[in-house]
Amino acid sequence: MNFSAQEISDILKGEVDGDKDISIFSLSKIEDGFKGSLSFLANLKYESFLYETKASLVVVDKDFIPTQKNHPTLIRVENAYQGFSTLLDLYNDVKLEKVGIENNCNIDSSARYGEGIYIGSNTYISENTTIGKNVKIYPNCFIGKNVNIGDNCIIEPGVNLLSNTIIGDDCIIHSGTIIGSDGFGFAPNNENDYKKVAQIGNVVIGNKVEIGANTTIDRATLGSTKINDGVKLDNLIQIAHNVEIGEHTVIAAQTGIAGSTKIGKNCMIGGQVGIVGHLTIADGVKIAAQSGIGSSIKVEGSIVQGSPAYNIGDYKRSYVYFRKLPNLYASINEIQKKLDKLLNSK
Repeated sequence: MNFSAQEISDILKGEVDGDKDISIFSLSKIEDGFKGSLSFLANLKYESFLYETKASLVVVDKDFIPTQKNHPTLIRVENAYQGFSTLLDLYNDVKLEKVGIENNCNIDSSARYGEGIYIGSNTYISENTTIGKNVKIYPNCFIGKNVNIGDNCIIEPGVNLLSNTIIGDDCIIHSGTIIGSDGFGFAPNNENDYKKVAQIGNVVIGNKVEIGANTTIDRATLGSTKINDGVKLDNLIQIAHNVEIGEHTVIAAQTGIAGSTKIGKNCMIGGQVGIVGHLTIADGVKIAAQSGIGSSIKVEGSIVQGSPAYNIGDYKRSYVYFRKLPNLYASINEIQKKLDKLLNSK
């Protein structure tokens, strides 16, 4: 789809500096621009690319003054970065705009869905499922029994939503994610074996949650595993049965959270963090990447690092000594030799 510079300027409530009729059909980085593409300049470190780019249109801050004349048409806005972000959202909406049910879908007659829905081919939708308005379910998805999906959700290809899962409004679930699989519940028995414990709960996802590719969220043994409003999960995260994650917490890739742990709201958890089960993490806690959390963190706003993790200031001071250990060891040996020599001389 093509837009003129003036049409884009109207969307951004900006002002065109140059050819108002120039046609745009794609977006690009400023250094990789090409004819018909639109880019942006928000950081003046990249200004030199403005005079080299082949992009046809560049969004800049309202008060930006070029130092050379050989530049493409500009759109001046209050904030170039936010303006370009608006265009990215628009571009994504246009790209993802699909409506209707494709061939080879299997939709149970008891399933209900709202207007504006898209269901991609080879998707299976089980009985008593409810799907809201303007939901996009891309090909090769499985939607289990009694699943409830809210309005305006995007379910990317290859997602499995197993029975009784509840998804709120405006959620995005990326490819390969599995929500509602059995929790890791086994009880040891007298035969030195393990008996599987039935997992009969479900998973409840709040509104405006985004879940990265190949993330797994296990159903509760009893009750619900809960991911509350505004949570953002990266790729390849494991969330065990009966975990609860508070509003607007963000978690980076390859983190694993064991069963029944409760994480507060507005927390930030780095990549490859391991959190053992049955803990409580207070609101606003920040956990550095590759940390191991073996006990509850009860002080709101704490920042921790290490394995086992402890206060980040103490960790950094200790790390200075860790790095000096070889030199300290050599110094102690040298002192010991001198002390032995002194004692032997008496």
